[in-house]
Formats: sequence, C-alpha cells, structure tokens
Amino acid sequence: MVRTVAVPKDEADALEWLAFEQAGVVTTAQATRLLTEGTVRGKIRSGRWRSICRGILLTGNGRLTRDQQLWAAVLAAGPEAVLAGPTAAAEAGVRGLPAEPLHMLVPAQRRAATLLRRLPVDMPAVVVYRTSVLPGAHRQLARPPRTTTARAVVDAAAWARHTEEAQLVVARACQQRRVLPEEVEAVLAALPRAPRRALIRRTLTDIAGGAQALSELDFLRLCRRHRLPRPDLQERRTGRAGRVRWLDAYWREWRLHVEVDGAHHMDVRQWADDMRRQNDIRTTGDRILRFPAWLVRAHPDEVADSLRHALRAAGWRPER
Repeated sequence: MVRTVAVPKDEADALEWLAFEQAGVVTTAQATRLLTEGTVRGKIRSGRWRSICRGILLTGNGRLTRDQQLWAAVLAAGPEAVLAGPTAAAEAGVRGLPAEPLHMLVPAQRRAATLLRRLPVDMPAVVVYRTSVLPGAHRQLARPPRTTTARAVVDAAAWARHTEEAQLVVARACQQRRVLPEEVEAVLAALPRAPRRALIRRTLTDIAGGAQALSELDFLRLCRRHRLPRPDLQERRTGRAGRVRWLDAYWREWRLHVEVDGAHHMDVRQWADDMRRQNDIRTTGDRILRFPAWLVRAHPDEVADSLRHALRAAGWRPER
C-alpha cells in the first residue's frame, strides 16, 4: 500500500513540519518547545488535539493510523527506541508477518517505559526488548527509526514462538529479496549470544543451497535427521517443449526427483502444469516421488522410509 501525505507548504511553521515528519504524533515536550503550555492544553481541551497517553499527543482528533501507531510506540518507549523484529521487517517490506504486537528495542540500561502499559484502545500492544548491542550499522535511516532488515530478521527469529515460525521469517525475507543471507550472517557475527543463532545460520545455509520455501527447509531437515544424502534443490531443467522448470529436490547420482506440494497444488491450472512437468521427468528415465508439505512436517518418518527405499532401489548404499 502506497502512503501519501501532503507536504507542508513553504510558509509552514516548525510545528507543521514536525507533525509531518512524525505522522502527526508529537511529545508534549516537543509541542511546548514550539508553543506555550497554555496553547497546548487549549488544543487538547477543545478537542482539536488528542492525548494518546501521558506525554504523547496527536495533532488531530481521529483514530490512529498505522504510521501514527508506530510513532506513538517509538516516542512512548523513550530516547533511542527503534522498531525491531517482525515490526521492523514488515516496515522494510517483508510480507506475511503479523501486524501486532509492535516490537521495539531500547538500550539495555533503560528502565521500562510505563507509558506503554496505558495505551488507548486503538493502539496495538507493544513489546519492548532491551539490547546492549545495537551499533550504528544495525540502525536504519527511516522514520520512524527502526533496525536494518537484517537485524530485524535475526531478532524476529530469536523472538519467534517456535522453530517453524523462526525459519519462516528468515525464509520469507530472503525469498522476497528484502535481505541477503550474507547480510544476516554479518548481524549474527555481531550477536554471538543471539537466541536460535545456530538455527538461523543453518536456515541461511539451506537457503543458499536453493531452499526457498518452508516446506523445502523441512525436507532438508528430514534428510539430515534420517542420514539421507543431501539433494540438490531448485534444480533447473528444460522440458521437451523448451520450457525451463525447477525441480524441488533432485539426487542426480541416483536420478531420483522429489516434489513437495504446498497448498497451491489445489489450483487446477497449477496441477495440470505439474502433471506435464512430472511426465517430462518420467520420460527421461528419472524416478519421481511426491509428498504434500503437511506430510513432510507431520509424518517425517514415513516420508524418510519411502525415500530410503527409492534411493536403495536406485543403487544408494548408506555409509556404515
């Protein structure tokens, strides 16, 4: 969604420019530096301005927009607060992340901002984390201030409720080309105690090897756990009609191809396209197995057993 805000006219005063820069949200201290305390109180009492919480004002009287919610959270959290984790990643353009609660980072020495516990009903909940490591390289020049996308991805994965959610954040950010794996690696190098550090690094390795979707990451994890050889992912192949296709997983030595079907395979046109691709593969002499993504996730032993039988039939012998 494109955000359009009218730029103040040339004759606009300092307050108008401040309100423009902060989506109409200002602190009481900012307002009283530009107006008298009496004028500020008068605007609130008359209903022209709105008090969001103690010390935070809206230079208007409507419901808060998304930008205003973000600014209110940053200003209420206090000096040096920045949007972080999934909130910062979403602001950087990563799609599919939850809009609430808002996630913030503040310096480790800061005490909790009690204002965030007394927010109005049109404000989402705000979760504040402290950090002792937030160098300038991890700060994005944005309004409102936020961490870089790479730092946001690392924090979002660290704060995720479970392993799958953590992997999903990393996979989405990389798949949508909002961040490069090496950028996330650089952040991890600066955060040696980051939660789920090993998981994030392993997920980046899998993505660099071709895994783009969470189902493919699950498939690689299954192969590691059951000591199956690692397949090539997103293998490029040209069909008989000259069309380029991509194989989900392929063991070249044993000519075994595996498709992991997501929810999109319920679409009829997608199903027909997959059928043609599958027929192209079979006519080359390759074997093909297909598994729904939910089966890979819910019954990995069953999938691994099928893979083991197919690989053995093709000549693979596990190392003893």
